[in-house]
Amino acid sequence: MSKNWYFTLILLLLGSNLLLAQSSPPAWGGGADQTDLSFGFSFSYVNSYFKIVKKPDWRNPYFDPGVNKYITDSVNSITSASLPGFAIGFVTRYRIDDHIEVRGTPALVFADRGLTYTYATPSQDVTKQIQTTTVDLPLSIKIKSDRIYNFRAYIMGGVKYSLAVGKGNVAASDLNPLDQLPKNVQGFGSYDVGMGCDIYFEFFKLSPEIRLSNSLGNVLLPGANPYSTPLSNLSLHTITFSLIFE
Repeated sequence: MSKNWYFTLILLLLGSNLLLAQSSPPAWGGGADQTDLSFGFSFSYVNSYFKIVKKPDWRNPYFDPGVNKYITDSVNSITSASLPGFAIGFVTRYRIDDHIEVRGTPALVFADRGLTYTYATPSQDVTKQIQTTTVDLPLSIKIKSDRIYNFRAYIMGGVKYSLAVGKGNVAASDLNPLDQLPKNVQGFGSYDVGMGCDIYFEFFKLSPEIRLSNSLGNVLLPGANPYSTPLSNLSLHTITFSLIFE
């Protein structure tokens, strides 16, 4: 009787394991998490603005030595509004373990940056919009939660190097000073922090992600024009919302 009871218990345990295995979700995601190395692509909405540090004498009118006179009135304010952009990129993922992976996400970013100047003479008020195309080269660590059916959350952090391409970041020296733009350095580093989630579909994995980036150091390139002279330091702040497909 005792042996029959043990045999019945073993059969029940085996049966329950089989039922649980059958009720668990399939390993969806197109195999993205089943290999150490996988690839993907991303589409991103980008929103950028400058944090501004002004010189002590930033309010002073600008004197143009070319015409030997002041060509602006005194400055009332310098601000930077958030401007939208977009990016397209690629993803290379390397799995360290089930909860940690390293990602490289190079992207081509099309994003404007703007500075608005107001003067004692309102007719001189102007917004200088810097049209910028950059190649971003981020490297980040992604820390993931346990997978719950076809969902898992994650946080990420890393560093990024941005390199401007094209001529949109360069102001010609022979332009009238009032037609020139503030200039940014050609390349600069940033740090990234963000969060997101992995959603597993049958043939791919989708990861909505929001990321904050702050530049390291000064991105302002000194220049002799009414819009660069009042500035001491510019740092770039960026919010990026991405849809990542793997």
